[in-house]
Amino acid sequence: MKQNDILRRFIFEALGVRGEWVRLEHSWQAAKEHQQGNSCVQQQLGEALAAVVLMSATIKFSGSLILQAQGDGDLKTLVAQCTNDRNIRGLVRGNDNVKPGSLTELFGTGFMVLTIESETAEPYQGIVPLEGNNFAEALQTYFVQSEQLQTRLWLFANQTHAVGFLLQELPSQGTYKEDWARIEILANTVTEKELMELSCEEILYRLFNEDKVTIFEPETVSFACQCSAQKIEQTLSSMGRTELDTILAERGNIEVHCEFCGHHYTFDKVDIDRITVDEQTLH
Repeated sequence: MKQNDILRRFIFEALGVRGEWVRLEHSWQAAKEHQQGNSCVQQQLGEALAAVVLMSATIKFSGSLILQAQGDGDLKTLVAQCTNDRNIRGLVRGNDNVKPGSLTELFGTGFMVLTIESETAEPYQGIVPLEGNNFAEALQTYFVQSEQLQTRLWLFANQTHAVGFLLQELPSQGTYKEDWARIEILANTVTEKELMELSCEEILYRLFNEDKVTIFEPETVSFACQCSAQKIEQTLSSMGRTELDTILAERGNIEVHCEFCGHHYTFDKVDIDRITVDEQTLH
């Protein structure tokens, strides 16, 4: 049976290797609904969303993982986010003439930032150059440089689905280097078609049927935006009453548009009075 909008984690019981598999369908359709761009642009967003779901699997606290890519090429900005409870959202901005190519050809000179946000601690950030043929290669470089862990990623996206497959070494095992080399050779035979069409169990059996693999319960992935009137009010309040009054005088009200989900928020003078009442009280 085809499995969609779920993440599956697995581990090789006798080896120093763990892995994850994800296939997005409805969540992918919802995430790109408010994003502009041709099929090449959409493909990059889909691959990035599959990637953040895979990487968010290691988050053991309330928070989120954010991938942000920025450059001076035809593809300007891409953001993909996944929370610890597997809610995804993303945005992408670029020119109309984005053509397929390597990350450098797409983004020009740029960088990729990975941010782990926690509700109880300072954010952690890792920055890597936007180099390689695709996000999978750039992220493999990140894991080797930042985590010192051999990692392989396969990321694919089309109009209907976004899929991802991850393998990572677990150095705690004594023979992990030999284990990793063998598993990587087997995994390198996987195809985009297989990842698009087969279930996690079918993929693992096809690749590793001689190994004992434990697959954990499926985790549902959904599109959900974290924007809210309360968060925007906090941002407006931090701008100060003087600046808000200037905008009100020019436009009559203040409009905020969420680029992730397309939601519009409108604030008039009564709203601004309410939002800034604490600030006025302090003065």
